[in-house]
Amino acid sequence: MKKILLASAATLLCSSAFAGGHGEIKIGIILGFTGPIESLTQQMAGGAEIAMAEVTESGLLLDGATVTPVRGDSTCVDAAAATSVAEQQITGDGVKAIMGADCSGVTGAILQNVALANGVVMISPSATSPGLSHANNEDNGLFFRTAPSDARQGVVMTEVLMEEGINEVAVTYTNNDYGKGLADAFEAAFTAAGGTVTINAAHEDGKADYSAEVGALASAGGERLVVAGYVDQGGSGIVRAALDAGAFDTFHFPDGMISEALQANFGSEIDGSTGQHPGTDSPGAAKFAEIVGDSFDASSPFAAESYDAAALIMLAMAKAGSAESADFKDHVMDVANAPGEQIFPGELAKALQIIADGGDVDYVGASAVELIGPGESAGNYRQITVEGGEITTVKYR
Repeated sequence: MKKILLASAATLLCSSAFAGGHGEIKIGIILGFTGPIESLTQQMAGGAEIAMAEVTESGLLLDGATVTPVRGDSTCVDAAAATSVAEQQITGDGVKAIMGADCSGVTGAILQNVALANGVVMISPSATSPGLSHANNEDNGLFFRTAPSDARQGVVMTEVLMEEGINEVAVTYTNNDYGKGLADAFEAAFTAAGGTVTINAAHEDGKADYSAEVGALASAGGERLVVAGYVDQGGSGIVRAALDAGAFDTFHFPDGMISEALQANFGSEIDGSTGQHPGTDSPGAAKFAEIVGDSFDASSPFAAESYDAAALIMLAMAKAGSAESADFKDHVMDVANAPGEQIFPGELAKALQIIADGGDVDYVGASAVELIGPGESAGNYRQITVEGGEITTVKYR
């Protein structure tokens, strides 16, 4: 089955010409294929495209519709560029929903400027700003996310550091919605638990020299430096400057910093560092890894959440009997949660058949999806450490 799905995904990527006009459903994949998290987005897109290929292969969505992914570059940081891409996908390409966007700022921009105006559902696999928790109150029920809010991540970070015996930290964050939201959530949780944040300072991405920022962080002191940044941008610049100056030798990394690029950039120089990103050791995670095989790293941050975001869009369409967002938006929560038969990766055909037969499904997916409150994941996390220059799993929370 894995080979069939991957081959189908490759076919869909080559050209939409293989899909006929009638019975084709286009779903946008808007991620930062260039920019500060580009080392994560190929795996994220891969996860979503495998789900789309699985559904197309089944022939069970809306009388055998073919699902075609349409990629667009959010850049992660340029709201104008991301908005333009979304406009093209919706008004030009005719996408029926968006799997994305990725970073919180561009996600909010697309939602407010394009998706809301056109009535198009968005399910983000990775936009984690706590501010987006309020979006569902103002978006006509169009916005969901399979990633948990950073309000939750701030608590998990606190637990990890306290269990490591770290009670005093310096914090630097990328100067945008994601970075500030996470840094503020962490500081609130850490101080409430009795810890001390010596400094909570922003850094700008795209600089060649971070010595001034590191100087201020070093002066404030701390047992560990928390870097709430991007691995392909200023976050790694901060770490390099800190190591070169001897200011800090261990770090704590939230989700935007954890990827194979972190290992490649620093190796054993950051041994003893810690971190976390959304992840689970649920049965669905193992099934997802089996489907992915060696095509990419299934444990890469937000890859599983991307598979799940795409799956929820398509299952909600099936439940509504329509690919129109106005029809299926109210069914996303229905297919994501109990009651119903639990559905895991590789079982989308089974889910579609159950829905066609009038039954209910409880989509668990690759990331143990449970949508709460304003349509966001309740949240599970993979705790990591760096030892021998490699990112290794400590446990799941």
